[in-house]
Amino acid sequence: MRTTIRGALAALALLPALAVGALGAPAASAAPSPSPSASGTPAPATKAGTSFLTAVNLSPGQDAKVSVSTGDYLYWAFGASEGQTPTVGLTVDLAPATDRHGPQTWSVEVFDGLRRRQSCTAGTQNATGDQNTTALTLDCTLREVRTWAEPWSGDPLPGTYYVRLSVTDVPQPDLGLASAVRLHVAAKGNADNAQPEGGELKAPLVPPVGGGASTAKAAAPVAEEEHWYTGWFSGWNSRWYWTIGGGFLAALAGVLGYNLTRHPHGRRPGHHGSVPPQGSHHSGSYADRP
Repeated sequence: MRTTIRGALAALALLPALAVGALGAPAASAAPSPSPSASGTPAPATKAGTSFLTAVNLSPGQDAKVSVSTGDYLYWAFGASEGQTPTVGLTVDLAPATDRHGPQTWSVEVFDGLRRRQSCTAGTQNATGDQNTTALTLDCTLREVRTWAEPWSGDPLPGTYYVRLSVTDVPQPDLGLASAVRLHVAAKGNADNAQPEGGELKAPLVPPVGGGASTAKAAAPVAEEEHWYTGWFSGWNSRWYWTIGGGFLAALAGVLGYNLTRHPHGRRPGHHGSVPPQGSHHSGSYADRP
């Protein structure tokens, strides 16, 4: 009996270890394996956004290889810092010629963090392929990213950049055909190549998230400059001071305005235009005068 009890207790003591081993084996097998290649380059992105808000962020050096439908708007986002000159290259593998009904025109556009369209200094932004064309090549080279710019200018600034690929001209029956897109983003230069402009951007335009965060520089908080009159315009007490002072000035202006309106020359009505007393008239008639 004693031996049976000892065997049961030993079996109960082994149950937690067996449970941990049973749970640990599936977890280890289910853990995702890293996808980067041996050279450390991130694996290509396999998705694309359909708007600025859903744009897929690309890490530095990461490409994109996506299967899409003809006619969809495709969006990607990447980060660029000052001194760099980004170049966007795309290759569109069109649907089989037997399925197409006419030529297709594809277009690539690049926008900055404020969604302003940036001009391309070189490259083919619009490409047209006839029914026998199998692939189209598009590219766009931006201007060098500046450290700062005037508010009215559209110069490229550090921050997030969006790539939009779309079909501008396609036969109606060809909408929805399967296509494949390959995207590659390259950048020349770095912060050492940035030309001194006499200013510096405090923070990147729309600080990027995801892949573009590594290219953005966090801006240090800047203390507000104080003057001798700073306290007059800040704080809840200043509201009472200005309210009382304004009320006093309004009352003074009302009194002065009343006096000027009632007595234009500052004189009382009795000093001019009054009727002289009766005793001051000369007695007698005009006939008694010589």
